[in-house]
Amino acid sequence: MDQATVDAFWDARQRGEFFPTAFFDTLSIEQAYDVQLALIDRRVAAGEQHIGWKVGLTSVAIQQQFAVHEPVFGCILNTVPSGHVFAPADTIQPGFENELCMRIARDLPAIVSLDEARAAVDAVYPSLEIIETRGPFTAQLALALADNAQQKTVVRGAPVSLPAELESIEAVVTVNGQEVGRGLGSAVLGNPLHSIVWLAKKLAERGRHIRAGDIVMTGSFTRQFPIAPGDRIHVAFSGIGDVETAMTV
Repeated sequence: MDQATVDAFWDARQRGEFFPTAFFDTLSIEQAYDVQLALIDRRVAAGEQHIGWKVGLTSVAIQQQFAVHEPVFGCILNTVPSGHVFAPADTIQPGFENELCMRIARDLPAIVSLDEARAAVDAVYPSLEIIETRGPFTAQLALALADNAQQKTVVRGAPVSLPAELESIEAVVTVNGQEVGRGLGSAVLGNPLHSIVWLAKKLAERGRHIRAGDIVMTGSFTRQFPIAPGDRIHVAFSGIGDVETAMTV
């Protein structure tokens, strides 16, 4: 990706324009990833920390919701603990997804088997990905990827050891005490570990890799839900634990 394009995206971001209109319908998905990673490198150089990766659009429910047919990746730069309360001013058109977040104990090569991915995970967290809709996501997917795939932050519960069976883990999602959805681990590419396998290969194509100590958000068990002021969000993952967050009025 040429430096002028990266500079234009960086300058737009500084003035609060996350989907620069000059680039509508101009970038390929691969070019969008080039922009994303270049912008993340600049943010790290400015003092932020790149602590892991997200794999998104992994479940049929999410793919149908956003009319896409393959996963995507983004970068994680921060997390907050379960119970964190957001203010409305903290986020831009926020939403959340319910996911398992996995901590990786060793560097991973480009080609990883499911068993090798499992062996590399030293902890799993019940988690929420907090996303922001900072522009026309479905109409401009490439720009959404350039803008780090909607990522805002990750809410993590207490870590546990990786269970033997991930496909049958059930997530039950409640908002303000009312159940709004539930899904199984099998909804995430058949098994959430497949997200690690996919990510390792995808990053290698771009000269990157999953590093020891990285966390990987593996994808939502259900569709994405919006967050409104006053909402209290709770997700229970069977055999894993709970995670919750809220937003003030």
